[in-house]
Amino acid sequence: MKNKNKREYKTGRDDIDKIIADLAGDCHSGDNVDLIEEMLTTIAKLGVESNDRGDLKLINMALKELRYASKIFTPYRKERKVIIFGSARSREDSDEYKMAVKLSRLIVENGFKVITGGGPGIMEAGNKGAGREASFSLNIKLPFEQKHNPYIAGDKKAISFKYFFNRKLFFLKESDATVLFPGGFGTMDEGFENLTLVQTGKSKPRPIILIEPPDSQYWGHWLGFVTRELAGGGFISRNDMSLFVHVNSVEKAIDEILQFYRVYHSIRYIGDKTVVRLNSLLNSENIDELNKKYANILRSGEIKLTEPLPAEQQGGEFLELPRLVMDFNRRDYGKLYEMLRFLNTLGN
Repeated sequence: MKNKNKREYKTGRDDIDKIIADLAGDCHSGDNVDLIEEMLTTIAKLGVESNDRGDLKLINMALKELRYASKIFTPYRKERKVIIFGSARSREDSDEYKMAVKLSRLIVENGFKVITGGGPGIMEAGNKGAGREASFSLNIKLPFEQKHNPYIAGDKKAISFKYFFNRKLFFLKESDATVLFPGGFGTMDEGFENLTLVQTGKSKPRPIILIEPPDSQYWGHWLGFVTRELAGGGFISRNDMSLFVHVNSVEKAIDEILQFYRVYHSIRYIGDKTVVRLNSLLNSENIDELNKKYANILRSGEIKLTEPLPAEQQGGEFLELPRLVMDFNRRDYGKLYEMLRFLNTLGN
């Protein structure tokens, strides 16, 4: 719904602004016509302000990629999805490849879909285990032409990106859990970006799982470095270690994902309020326990049960679900994760 208090965003030319307003109305008839108008205004301002063809080509391609990927994902927005990251070089006979196939198959059996980077190795294993119907792939166009693996190639849910930043956005935007198998620079990049975004609250809470075969020390060595150098050196909070879990079996990874969403459903920030939606109703004793354990992550007040807030009602956002409201400090996300895991042990 249009924010009437928002300062008007215009080109500064009445003739262009009128054309934009008319075109926006012709393109879109819903409550979001103001956003269509703003995007058209941005394009017009680019034309007026910039003569750099390189800048215009980049913005044009980025916008086209965002539009197309949004179109593909829109019909599946209500279905939970798991991203599977890992090495493109993992062989089909490797333990991690076999684990990725099994994990994908089992998580699909539990109602999730699977997103991979679309290439070979662990990405291929993810799509293989999930099957074409339950698979998405977000490929990246590279000079050596990485192609979609045969388990997703040709499917409408196989998307190719020119820009890594768009690809990364959709990995996080369209998924509900992250599973990281051993891998190279790309896996490290994706893993650290996931951790950075949840640590700073730029991505909503999700299970982040580091998985490796029982005889592997890949994540064990990584964990030692993070514990010793990052947490031990004060570069991250000790509570940030709660943002991820380390497992060496597919079953533990599946349990972690399912348990994360046992009671917790989703989160929404509205002004200074944090709303936590629930899959089941908590009783007063449960609420008291939460307040005793996690009062230190609140700026003021306490954790309370609430009806849907007006902003949620306007958007029709999960109105049937019970929810909690609190004045979370938007800083201690590691402790918030601990609270969500404790929350998932409560209820019926």
